[in-house]
Amino acid sequence: MSVTPLREFVVALTELVESGADEPRILQEGRELVGKLVAKDDWLPDAFAQPHPQYYQQYLLYADPRERFSVVSFVWGPGQKTPLHDHTVWGIVGVLRGQERERSYVERAGGGYEEAHVGVLGAGGVTAVSPTIGDVHIVENTLADEVSISIHVYGGNIGRVSRHVFDAETGAPKTFVSGYASDVVPNLWS
Repeated sequence: MSVTPLREFVVALTELVESGADEPRILQEGRELVGKLVAKDDWLPDAFAQPHPQYYQQYLLYADPRERFSVVSFVWGPGQKTPLHDHTVWGIVGVLRGQERERSYVERAGGGYEEAHVGVLGAGGVTAVSPTIGDVHIVENTLADEVSISIHVYGGNIGRVSRHVFDAETGAPKTFVSGYASDVVPNLWS
């Protein structure tokens, strides 16, 4: 297994970020880059594709040394999902294996959150989030008997970013920092 596609992705995204691109351009061109990365499922090392029996896993694949972006594999066991949460930075998500459902939410005028959109992505599908275009959602593996894996790219080191989970009825936030399930990252230079 060769991680060359991941290395090529990191180089291309670094060039995009260093070009001074604004968020709309990063999301547009970044979606194309993520789409290319998840078009083939032959590069993710097995150590970063392992499910947990109870919780989805967030494995760091790469963190830019200046924390301008991070690349993470999310591994979803059958039926696993996130709570209602935000990111506070831009993000691009591409499904590498399986199928995921995203439930996007908007804040209600009287408080709390209501579902605004539901979308399903299969392998090769790509979507984006940001505080500008919509940032609050729930993501879940739609498959009852298979693992799903998605590759997430964020405009910061997402494992260190202070974010929020929300009570959908009241809108009450609870701050959290997700961290990572892995202690190592893949060697991009082998």
